[in-house]
Amino acid sequence: MAPPVFDGENYQAWAMKMTTFMEGYDLWEAVEEDYEVAPIPNNPTMAQIKLHKEKKTRKAKAKSLESAKAIWDYLKEEYEGDEKIRGMKVLNLLREFERLQMEERETMKEFADRFVEIANKIRVLGIDIKDDRLVQKILVSVPERFEATIASSENGKELSDIKLAKVLSAL
Repeated sequence: MAPPVFDGENYQAWAMKMTTFMEGYDLWEAVEEDYEVAPIPNNPTMAQIKLHKEKKTRKAKAKSLESAKAIWDYLKEEYEGDEKIRGMKVLNLLREFERLQMEERETMKEFADRFVEIANKIRVLGIDIKDDRLVQKILVSVPERFEATIASSENGKELSDIKLAKVLSAL
């Protein structure tokens, strides 16, 4: 399986995928801890030889420049920014989320894609948006032509019981 490629966009999503990828291949320790591989002692045991080889191999796989951790930290600072920048990104995404409305010429699929993309970006930045909030936003963001569908799907159900996937598929 190939590692996720970073194209300069959507750093947070890429970082989550890359972390998972590296953990799956047992390489994350080499990035996170940025350890130096100690030389093998005189008269090593088989366990010491095996551990040395594993650490050296992990380090080599995780590293392509001077330090895997330095590379990771650089990308994080460059594309995620500090807490102030991250906070501004969250505010901008929340503003975009609150203003989001389906346009008359837009298909439900196009709107749902835009909607889910913004919600996922907010979640990746660490803000928890509950599914019932997403359902509410969908229901107030679609044009009047969907009112009959909304009324039939809400019939007899509490708003908190309606699942986002059900609302999207019904619309």
